[in-house]
Amino acid sequence: MRIRIALASAVAVTGALTLTTTGTAHAAEYASAVKIKGIQYDAPGRDSNNCTTGNTRAEYLTLKNYSSTATVNLRGYKVRDAAGNTFTFPTNHYLEPGDYVKLRGGKGTNSDANNVVYRQNCNFMWNNDKDTIYVYKSSGSRADVHSYTKSANDADGNGYINFHG
Repeated sequence: MRIRIALASAVAVTGALTLTTTGTAHAAEYASAVKIKGIQYDAPGRDSNNCTTGNTRAEYLTLKNYSSTATVNLRGYKVRDAAGNTFTFPTNHYLEPGDYVKLRGGKGTNSDANNVVYRQNCNFMWNNDKDTIYVYKSSGSRADVHSYTKSANDADGNGYINFHG
């Protein structure tokens, strides 16, 4: 009888530790409401960063507000790649709960209604073979980070990777 009780206790403790560990990792992963939903890291077609005829606008990062209650203002949020190329949201852009924004390359008119912000830069930001994406809150704390490689993360080869569905 003692052996069964000890075994049951060990299983319960192990299960509790597993739940605690999983819960903690999950909580750390989703500590920020704003996360990277996905990235079109390789714009369709032949890469050209010409502002008039290029395809920089077809490269984009989608950020989503995964909170069910909080509206987030992206003003001051930073998006950076592994090489240190950085974009800072310069003005108010509000994400309601469940809302998203596409941060596009190229030049254009930012629009809350159309869920788009342009980097106002015609150079590509994301590497076509591999890169790391960092998102920082306006406070400077990290909101999300993801690394990708074309070979490991883009099974269909379309240049798009989904991180948080």
